[in-house]
Amino acid sequence: MPRIGVTLGDPAGIGYEIVAKALLKLSNPEVELTLIGNLEHFKRVLGMLKISDDVLNGVRFIDIPGGPFEFGKVQEEAGRVSLESVRRGVELAMAGEIDALATAPINKEAWIKAGSSYIDHTTLLQALTKSKESLTVFETRRLRILFLTRHMPLADAIKEIKAANVLNGIINASRVLKALGVRRGRIAVAALNPHAGEGGLLGREEIDEITPAVKEARVKYGIDAYGPIPADSVFHLAAQGHYDIVLSLYHDQGHIAAKTYDFKRTVSLTLGLPFLRTSVDHGTAFDIAGKGIADETSMLEAIRKAVRYANQYKRRWRKAFKETN
Repeated sequence: MPRIGVTLGDPAGIGYEIVAKALLKLSNPEVELTLIGNLEHFKRVLGMLKISDDVLNGVRFIDIPGGPFEFGKVQEEAGRVSLESVRRGVELAMAGEIDALATAPINKEAWIKAGSSYIDHTTLLQALTKSKESLTVFETRRLRILFLTRHMPLADAIKEIKAANVLNGIINASRVLKALGVRRGRIAVAALNPHAGEGGLLGREEIDEITPAVKEARVKYGIDAYGPIPADSVFHLAAQGHYDIVLSLYHDQGHIAAKTYDFKRTVSLTLGLPFLRTSVDHGTAFDIAGKGIADETSMLEAIRKAVRYANQYKRRWRKAFKETN
């Protein structure tokens, strides 16, 4: 049975609520859970939702003392507790006490107020595990997306579409599939320009940068890569099972595709670390925090993805990422 740690996120947001609701839908034989957060606040949320404390039967709880907290407000104390929850989760994973970590949303501003030099999960996890690289993958149903570039202006992202970078992205996509235990490993590379550049009429990036990278990946590395494929169809084709992962060239290209396909079930996976981390793909939702109306679907999916992949990832990650860690 996979042992999954779940950090409860910022106490001022919806993290505690969506984890509480997810517990109701997880059967005991499915997973061995360790919750990490503020116990007093979690019980407050259970009371608000009229969920019995019995939901914690069989669940290990690592208490991070602190509080009180006010829903829907950026607070230093909430940032401290959520930050410490993640640190403790990493300690458990590195000590082999849990197999994977599923994280509820944090607030970046609260982390900064609490004195953190890291503004998000990814940078903190990479630093705490001393990993040289971490990769963000979206998965929703059959669709997987790896991002070549992430949080940068679109104009800067376009400048990053160089053959060497695209080739590295394809290699990383291959590593991701191996680490997740995907057998076939068919990788599609999204085009940058409309209609994949229309033979150069609508841009030359496909001709000058992307196509050479795909060819080198196939010939030199034996990777089953395809593209560039027009972005208005490649994500649909992957969702239909024609490809196992799509290399998205910039942030919104892949985000829009995944969230339009199935917003609630889109889950973020962080790979390249010594353990798998999964996460909801939404924020703290301060506007509805404390109202009992948050949807737990993404949190439930994040836990289930961790269950699905945790053990095989632990077996395969070192070999898949040996060149980067």
